[in-house]
Amino acid sequence: MKKALKRLGRVEAIASDGLRSHRAEMGELGNRAKQKIGRWAKYGVEKSRLPFRRRERAMLRFRQMKSLQKFASVHASLHNHFASDRHLIDRRTFKLHRSAALAEWQSLVA
Repeated sequence: MKKALKRLGRVEAIASDGLRSHRAEMGELGNRAKQKIGRWAKYGVEKSRLPFRRRERAMLRFRQMKSLQKFASVHASLHNHFASDRHLIDRRTFKLHRSAALAEWQSLVA
């Protein structure tokens, strides 16, 4: 806990579950007032890690690091090519971007 706080610097709140060891350590460090304890206190923290956990789960399928690196490099370029911020643009513009990306991809493959 000391290492984490030293690395992160000053924090406004620390979310943890109700373990007595966490409570005791916060008391030693003088951060008991900043500690948020509750059943769903860590929910936001865990939710923010969801994209990382999804990628991590996909990586577990690979047995060798070399095949994982090969897949990840190809997948990253494809994902960046086709993924657009759908929530930021209207449907017509999204479909135009998507069809342009598909046409470009077909010209590269063929």
